[in-house]
Amino acid sequence: MASPAEIESPSDSALAIELRGVTKVYSEGASRRTVFEGVDLRVRRGEFVVVIGRSGSGKSTLLNLISGIDLATAGSVVVLGRELERASEEERTLLRRAHIGFVFQFFNLLPMLSAKENILLPLTIAGEKPEDGWLEQIVKDVGLEDRLSHRPSELSGGQQQRVAIARALISKPTVLFADEPTGNLDSATSGEILELLRRSVDDYGQTIVMVTHDSRAAAVAHRVLFLADGSIVRELGECDPHTIHNVMEELAAA
Repeated sequence: MASPAEIESPSDSALAIELRGVTKVYSEGASRRTVFEGVDLRVRRGEFVVVIGRSGSGKSTLLNLISGIDLATAGSVVVLGRELERASEEERTLLRRAHIGFVFQFFNLLPMLSAKENILLPLTIAGEKPEDGWLEQIVKDVGLEDRLSHRPSELSGGQQQRVAIARALISKPTVLFADEPTGNLDSATSGEILELLRRSVDDYGQTIVMVTHDSRAAAVAHRVLFLADGSIVRELGECDPHTIHNVMEELAAA
């Protein structure tokens, strides 16, 4: 069974994502607001990278840029070998559909569908079916074997997020983006979800970029990038939540 890292993608480069001198400016009438200025970033395939920063630091904007939902004002964003600023809107949409998965804080499940139908939704929209055994494997990995017929309202928050993760993985995306995926969960459930995301990297070679403000969530990553005032100001390898929290406090006091 092919893992996400083995699926055909637009480029066979070892890099999944590269930002080169990226600047993002929003114009609001006569005023201009700079969110990023000259940001450089590289994410390798099969890597779990967390971008951590306080509210308003630009974390969600960064996800929008590297997923092609928004475009840089200057510089370039290259995802799987494609420069998004040079791609048409249709090409960016097709790239997201074929190679990118999303997990959000608020799950974004369709309430009228069962867990199984929500998981299969990306393939259903594309008129496709999962590879033999893949649905069963994903469902087993996320621990939902006895919940597939349940609708979201019949599931706990943690179970709903497991459905959302299974939905993101069912089409075997090359890159998965997670936006505060544990922000709406209690600490015990958050730990289970983070472990599940890390296993998808270790077991399937999944590439994940996650944004968060939580030092405990960030500790699951291979690499932690600290975002402040529109720039990546610090980087750490694998480390514990206490170390991450201390860096956050140091940056806040600077």
